[in-house]
Amino acid sequence: MIFVTTFQRTDNIKHKPALFVKFTPMPRHLHIVSFNVPYPADYGGVIDVFYRLKALSEAGIAVHLHCFAYGRKPAPELARLCHEVHYYRRDTSPLRLMGRRPYIVSSRSSDELCRRLQQDDHPILLEGIHCCDVLEREAFRSRTVMVRAHNVEADYYRLLARAEHSPLRRLYLADEARKLRRYESVLQRASAVFAISDADAQTLTAAGVHGVQVVTASHPFERVVSQVGQSDYALFHGNLAVAENYRAALLLAEGLFADGRLHFVVAGNHPPQWLRRRLAKYSNITLVDTPDDAAMQRLVADAQVILLHTAQPTGLKLKLLHSLFAGRHCLVNSAMVTGTPLAPLCTVADDMGAMRHELDRLMHTGFTEDMLSVRSAQLEPLLTSRTIVPILEMI
Repeated sequence: MIFVTTFQRTDNIKHKPALFVKFTPMPRHLHIVSFNVPYPADYGGVIDVFYRLKALSEAGIAVHLHCFAYGRKPAPELARLCHEVHYYRRDTSPLRLMGRRPYIVSSRSSDELCRRLQQDDHPILLEGIHCCDVLEREAFRSRTVMVRAHNVEADYYRLLARAEHSPLRRLYLADEARKLRRYESVLQRASAVFAISDADAQTLTAAGVHGVQVVTASHPFERVVSQVGQSDYALFHGNLAVAENYRAALLLAEGLFADGRLHFVVAGNHPPQWLRRRLAKYSNITLVDTPDDAAMQRLVADAQVILLHTAQPTGLKLKLLHSLFAGRHCLVNSAMVTGTPLAPLCTVADDMGAMRHELDRLMHTGFTEDMLSVRSAQLEPLLTSRTIVPILEMI
């Protein structure tokens, strides 16, 4: 579609006015419904959302952003990127735990949102199964409604339950996993589903979901910025308020660094007190509590080896992409790269003996220009500007 603007110009008084027609492309519009306010972009899911909407905006898309707000304030930075931004209260009442629908969905059910989406016929992108209440409603059956699947959430919650210490929270997570498994069928109503990894795409397709495409995570990098050279410490980074991450940090700290030979830095948000106490026993281990973005960027850039470990072979870990685009050597276990194209760019080891051997080798191996060139070539298909192409084709 185009806007048509007419105006007149008179070259001089001896000539009749000439009529000119200026054709101005009409901007394409997209509604994005986000499970949380995606700024600041400081943890996995919101990093993916923020840098995707930023790339779409820079590609000329007029983004109508709808955010479910809980624990985060409205962000003026989003208004500068988007055509408009709306915020909705997430209903976190315990009553939402009742019923057959997953809590992450029922707590994000909004009639106000749906009324606003019905004011036009622009395509809609739902960020996560969390926002799929929209797909259940008859009014949207004829609309283009896409879903970004950040994980196979049923598997993700099941593995979270397995890692959880608190019996009450473990019960909630296990119940949520069962509800999410049943609820996955709602994705069959979507015009397209964008899975974050090949493994997730295969799981969703096997569950009967049609039109699944792999769209890797969006991130802040349009080139590899890893630094050539060598340093004297290894790094683990992640959200330390999450059980999977604090367990991984402790496993690596006590399994690889308890002998005091190497310097290990653990960095992340809100580490629990018991983790602080455990790590404080080791003079060669430094805990960096809730670093700001600039501090985290420096830690990643300067580390000689970035150690990452997960018990969850689901999704694609944003911290691994960050490490590869901005860090040096990455030493990971196989679950960290399962179903992704990233294994050739990492050193993979699964038991502590093999990890210790590879860690010693990498700590004494400088990161070279040749390594940087190889990494840059292999990561080029994962640039954020490439990852929005399937979405652009649907708008």
